[in-house]
Amino acid sequence: MTFEDKLAEYADLVVRVGINVQPNQYVLINTTTESLDFTRIVVKKAYEAGAKRVHVNFSDGPTNRAFYDYAPDSEMKEFPAWMVAQREDLIEQQGALLWIDAEDPDLLMGVPANRISDQQKVAGRALEKYRASVMSDKIAWSIIAIPSQKWAAKVFPNLPQDAQLNALWEAIFKTVRIGEGNAVDQWKTHINGLENRAKTLNNKRYKKIIYKAPGTDLTIELPEKHLWVTGASRTPNKTMFIANMPTEEVYTAPLKFGVNGYVRSTKPFVYQGNTIDSFTLTFEKGKIVKVQAATGNDLLQELIQHDDGSAYLGELALVPHESSISSSEILFYNTLFDENASNHLAIGEAYPTCVEDARDLEEAQLESLGLNRSITHEDFMIGSAEMDIDGERQDGTIEPIFRKGNWAF
Repeated sequence: MTFEDKLAEYADLVVRVGINVQPNQYVLINTTTESLDFTRIVVKKAYEAGAKRVHVNFSDGPTNRAFYDYAPDSEMKEFPAWMVAQREDLIEQQGALLWIDAEDPDLLMGVPANRISDQQKVAGRALEKYRASVMSDKIAWSIIAIPSQKWAAKVFPNLPQDAQLNALWEAIFKTVRIGEGNAVDQWKTHINGLENRAKTLNNKRYKKIIYKAPGTDLTIELPEKHLWVTGASRTPNKTMFIANMPTEEVYTAPLKFGVNGYVRSTKPFVYQGNTIDSFTLTFEKGKIVKVQAATGNDLLQELIQHDDGSAYLGELALVPHESSISSSEILFYNTLFDENASNHLAIGEAYPTCVEDARDLEEAQLESLGLNRSITHEDFMIGSAEMDIDGERQDGTIEPIFRKGNWAF
């Protein structure tokens, strides 16, 4: 396949499998100016799939950086009402939402942590209705990525500059199964494999998951009616979509107050244009009570203080160390990819879809089921080839789930 053929197949995969555009549907794309050429291909593919209108919100890295550098402090605590209205209208219209990420991982390096935190807090509160709809799969949504020159330079610093971008393109194509035969068929086979794993875990009805690894000794209790799910999600009208491309995970929600012990990160966590790395979190009765980070400690401290729920977990996800992304030995400095190379956890909000019949419940009802609520949801990586994971069944039986970083069944 030529490079142009791969671009076209990637765009088609995103439209027909990722957000699975339906006839006469609105589509909203959020992306950056770095992705202009690819976005144009996606827009055309969306119309060919039957979309009635495709709108693109372009952001620009240097422009975004200028906002954080020069806007007054007071503006860090404001969020435009028209941006809220656009997203809420998409929900009302049952549209589809696509993020195309091409950001510089170091875009906001050096910006005071409190300015980033203030803006994230106000955005989270303003977009609460929109976030709730996305987290409960009320609409089809997907996150994908394409390379930018600065991101490629971060991932492949030892390559000549003129080779970095192409190297990252090829790495991304491989993660989303482009160039390995019919991509749609490849994805069907892959998702079937993940859903079989989820079915096995659901049949076990574990009450606790126990993690052991160097720097990690963590026990996570699960809600009584928890569900293990995959990246293949369904809207209320049963339209299937893939929320993350790539995806290698099987995940569920923790019991909010049932997390105890400590866990060490194993990959850098890129958050709002900054890198947080080499950190350990200690939990007592679900809450993060101690944070130690070699890099980005101030920003991590701000993150877990966004609201009451940001000091608790909202997700635990299982990803084998031998996954294709992990086996590539590429550190992407992008959570979309790095979380699919490693077992991971998420700080903040839990997915209602991870508990039986919880999709349409109100906040208080979700809380009563033990699901954490928050304006944030941020994944961080904890897996390694040295990690063992056990499941404790209702009768107290302990069974292996992972051994040396990979599935034990």
